[in-house]
Amino acid sequence: MSKLRVYDFAKKYNIPSKEFVAILNQHNIPVKNHMSALTEQQISEFEEKFDKEKYFRDAEKNVPVGSQEKSPVKAVQNETQEQKKEQETTTKKEPVKSKNTSGGSFKKPGDKKRPGSGNQGSQPKTRDHTKKEKTARSVYKRIKDEKKKTVQENQVYQIPEILTVGELADILEINVTDIIKTLMMAGTMVSINQEIDFDTASLVASEFGFEVEAIKIEDVVAKILEEYDEEETDNATIRPAVVTVMGHVDHGKTSLLDRIRKTNVMSSEAGGITQHIGAYTVNVKNQSITFIDTPGHEAFTAMRSRGAQITDIAVLVVAADDGVMPQTVEAINHAKAAGVPILVAINKIDKPGADPDRVKQDLTKYNLVVEEWGGETIAVPVSAKTGEGIDSLLEMIIMMSEMEELKADAGREARGSVIEAQVKRGKGPVATLLVQQGTLHVGDSIISGTTYGKVRTMVDDKSKRLKKAGPSVPVEVSGLSDILVAGDDFIVLENEKEARQLAEKRKELQKGEKVRRTNISLDDLFSQITDGNIQDINIIIKADVQGSIEAIIQSLEKLDNASVRINVIHGAVGAINETDILLASTSNAIVIGFNVRPDKNALKLAETEEVDIRLYRVIYDAIDDIKKAMEGMLAPEYREKILGNAEIREVFKIPSIGTIAGCYVTDGKINRNDDIRIIRDGIVVFEGKIESLKRFKDDVKEVSTGYECGIGIENYNDLKTGDVIEAFTMEKIER
Repeated sequence: MSKLRVYDFAKKYNIPSKEFVAILNQHNIPVKNHMSALTEQQISEFEEKFDKEKYFRDAEKNVPVGSQEKSPVKAVQNETQEQKKEQETTTKKEPVKSKNTSGGSFKKPGDKKRPGSGNQGSQPKTRDHTKKEKTARSVYKRIKDEKKKTVQENQVYQIPEILTVGELADILEINVTDIIKTLMMAGTMVSINQEIDFDTASLVASEFGFEVEAIKIEDVVAKILEEYDEEETDNATIRPAVVTVMGHVDHGKTSLLDRIRKTNVMSSEAGGITQHIGAYTVNVKNQSITFIDTPGHEAFTAMRSRGAQITDIAVLVVAADDGVMPQTVEAINHAKAAGVPILVAINKIDKPGADPDRVKQDLTKYNLVVEEWGGETIAVPVSAKTGEGIDSLLEMIIMMSEMEELKADAGREARGSVIEAQVKRGKGPVATLLVQQGTLHVGDSIISGTTYGKVRTMVDDKSKRLKKAGPSVPVEVSGLSDILVAGDDFIVLENEKEARQLAEKRKELQKGEKVRRTNISLDDLFSQITDGNIQDINIIIKADVQGSIEAIIQSLEKLDNASVRINVIHGAVGAINETDILLASTSNAIVIGFNVRPDKNALKLAETEEVDIRLYRVIYDAIDDIKKAMEGMLAPEYREKILGNAEIREVFKIPSIGTIAGCYVTDGKINRNDDIRIIRDGIVVFEGKIESLKRFKDDVKEVSTGYECGIGIENYNDLKTGDVIEAFTMEKIER
């Protein structure tokens, strides 16, 4: 046993350290102060001699009247000693005077003191009550502290699900160093500003004898928004349509808007490509239309997704000379996922080689059949360069908005969505807001997410200052406490104080949320169906060939039943990338990969967004898993764990041995006994075993990141430079 300090040993007997030092000295254990160390032998001897019950019985006899608490012995002994000293002082014989210098009578040694008489020759010694009073005060203070502790132990403290160590110390009224020490003894190194979860805080509180419970914070703003949307109004009037322009990069989206607005937005964009969401209002035949221009480059898929969710009509721009491209398909799927009607603008009809009919033919593959072919999709041939067909396009937009019967009440408090947000020099955080209901005024207090503010300035897309903005009007506002998040809702509250308080509560709620959003997965699919949380299962399919996608879709369609419908919202050939994960996150979908692999960025994003990715080599396995999940029978026993990746940089063909891949391990570790797969352009071309693993001429068991090696594959020689060897293992899931 290691040496024990006096103050730690005193805690065992619930005796103050100062008094415990005196007790130890009385038991022939020489210690100087509470920091002195005790040996194992000293502790053993003391425990044999010291009578704990007798100590507390003696203490109870000296507790002041009315108190039931145990008082420290040392304080009582000090008080008793003081009383004895004072008694000795009062009973002590006065010195005999041979002469009364003050003129009083003489006093003989044997004379008794008569009642009422005093010694006129000498004054009695003055009693010193200071020490006694201090001792008494210390006794009562300890009793009070003990009572306070008893009250605290019976109290249930409410704490948030996530809080800092300092906040926990303030709530429990404990020294923060004691909490840090407790956590350090439990093996957790923390600082005063470090956050801990409720379970950790609960364990710490129990160590100090406190009982805690988690605070259930209600999202008041979400409730306000819900009540706002449910409130019926009789003053709704026709509002302008909000139109989102979507499509593939360089198909002429911004040029089309430029022609409509007769301004040159494209010249200010980097490389002629739109880098952010912009909102613009145009007037057509005394009717207003709000256009939202979204980037076409695949890196901005998430922004396109938000654009589709806040719009009334989606204009899909397709170049007549280029046809339907990958980002065109993604735009179609985003619009369908948001339930937005699609109007197709076939652009660049003035260019040589333009073939609008080929575009219409390609669109039928994605269930977009144009009206002249018996479908419901409106397609308008246009030329952003010459202006041909622009008027027809605007007329179609107005006609579709009339069919949608878009209405809003301008007399209510404003409510809408955030289109974009940034920091501007001289203005601070600014945001482009789209008012969807009510009217926004300068001076209104708003809240969006965990940010609040008071509208100081408000300008439209033409930089004109406004005092108010009605439904479907995009405006840029300043006066915000922080940068807003694009896609979040905003609503006007009564005053800035209320907005600030609710924003702070939302921050606490957000901090306490361990799971930001619960995305669907095959593991919990049946429970969600049973609870009635979902009626549709959205699926994204990525495969090595188009035929596999069609086969999977046909098989999945047969699984539909009365309670659940399966929707394949996107299917494409190629590796699983970030775009697929963003679409899955937006649409609450499951990603199925058939003979393909997700890239590193997609894996990281899937983990962040909590998107379920399932990878298969056999179509029937995918179908069976989904079927079992719907029936509640899915019970996966193994999961794949990626161990490392090696890039093939050179291929060597050795007679009588075969093909050897000269590799560089990019991450993880390659082991001799690992299962491996060969990945070429994101597609799995082979799965098997490692036949040989060498470093220079030596056989090795493993090769780590940053080292070169030679790898031979069992029964496979079709290796190519640029291929990736992925090592993996199947580990059992503990149930």
